[in-house]
Amino acid sequence: MNAGETQRAPWIVGVSGASGTPYAAAVLRALLDAGHDVDLVVSRASRLTLLDETGLPFRDAHWREDLAAWLSLGADGKPAPFDAGGLDLVRHWSAGDLAAGPSSGSYPARGMIVVPASTAAVAGIALGLSKDLLQRAASVTLKERRPLVVSVREAPLNGQTLRHLVTLDDLGASVVPASPGFYAGATHIQDLVDFVAGRVLESAGVGHRLYRRWEGELGGGARAAGTAGSSGPADG
Repeated sequence: MNAGETQRAPWIVGVSGASGTPYAAAVLRALLDAGHDVDLVVSRASRLTLLDETGLPFRDAHWREDLAAWLSLGADGKPAPFDAGGLDLVRHWSAGDLAAGPSSGSYPARGMIVVPASTAAVAGIALGLSKDLLQRAASVTLKERRPLVVSVREAPLNGQTLRHLVTLDDLGASVVPASPGFYAGATHIQDLVDFVAGRVLESAGVGHRLYRRWEGELGGGARAAGTAGSSGPADG
């Protein structure tokens, strides 16, 4: 690096095998739209989920075009606004590459987001198993005291997973369940996805404009959705 150059310090985004690939796409789009560098790790299991939920592959040898196709797809399967030029900010690492940059604490990174996080990923991170690069990078993030956000997407949660989530909280991670809120005036499935993505980004300290924030006034969500008063007076 030449004198005066700014060292690249990306957000590491890990995508595990839980259902919810639109959440990952929304987080990635928001990070890239905001000009953040991203290091991407897509687990083997998540590639099966992505294929099932979107019909799209994710291949190491063709990751750039596969990622562009994924991020250009909304949660309803229709085209989503995405500037493919943002992919210049992305560096992809194979999930099986344990010699990758994010596997070391000396590798510069802002922090890590795991979205969606399966119960298997939660367990592996909480126990420090480091069975693949996603888990290893998360363990490194914790030991280096960098922000780690884990967006768990499973239901119901058993006692074992709940204990793992408490462990992650004790270690300093932010646990953000993929639980959409409705007070922002959602009118579309993408609005619910963006709500979760926004909460994930806020927990990482990343600004966004993905949803209408609570303003302390009842009925704001209904007005934003254009449904206030549409149901008529309540019985009784």
